[in-house]
Amino acid sequence: MHVIGFCRFSYPAEGGFQVEHSSVAARMAYLYAPERMEERFRHFETLCLPGLRAQTDGDFTFLILVGAAMPDRWMQRLLALVEGFPQAVVVPRTPGPHRQVCQEVINAARDMGQPCLQFRHDDDDAVAVDFVATLRAAARDCAALTAGHRLVGFDWNRGYIGRPDAQGIHAEECVTPYWGVAQAMAVQPGARQTIMNFGHARINQFMPTVTFTDTAMYVRGHNDHNDSRQKKHVKPVSLPRLDAAGEALFRSRFAIDADHIRRVFA
Repeated sequence: MHVIGFCRFSYPAEGGFQVEHSSVAARMAYLYAPERMEERFRHFETLCLPGLRAQTDGDFTFLILVGAAMPDRWMQRLLALVEGFPQAVVVPRTPGPHRQVCQEVINAARDMGQPCLQFRHDDDDAVAVDFVATLRAAARDCAALTAGHRLVGFDWNRGYIGRPDAQGIHAEECVTPYWGVAQAMAVQPGARQTIMNFGHARINQFMPTVTFTDTAMYVRGHNDHNDSRQKKHVKPVSLPRLDAAGEALFRSRFAIDADHIRRVFA
């Protein structure tokens, strides 16, 4: 099946953010502020892209939704980062209703007459280098289930929460179901709903889901500009720094290189 990954990179949607803004212009000013964009690019370069580039199964499409009015300096930087990553497709769109635009972009990239697998991915998160291969295997193992339902969710709930900085990586293993990273959906032919039509924490309320806990499949990026961390009640997370063995594990499992992080964040 066609595997489609979907990432919003500072797309100024109408809705879709936990932090509200008074207008689209105000949202764009927030999203494209230099300090925020520098952080997003650093995480995108050091956490998000390496594992996707290193997938053991490279037969997938990775859609990156951006605002059509993204300032040229940021657009050129984004295009430079995905150069040589043929699976990446940058899709500029004008502001519009969040779920509707995401659905249109994903469905435009698929053959609606064929089934597909879709996964959501934030620009500051990472998946393991065998995520696509493991997703395909899960779909094969659950063929009877997917054949009987228009939509079936897949969730890998074991991974890490991680925060990169100029000295390396702070990280800790966790098991968190339906967190929105290493989460996917099998979609039958003709079904127009996409993985972005459902809140990641509530996907199991709308379809059967299968959960896997056997191996670490993601790194959930932790940083000051996480949308989920902008509310006052959210408490800071204290994470231990990875030692040499931990850095080696991140390099082999997620293609995340602590030396690369130290250079980029220095």
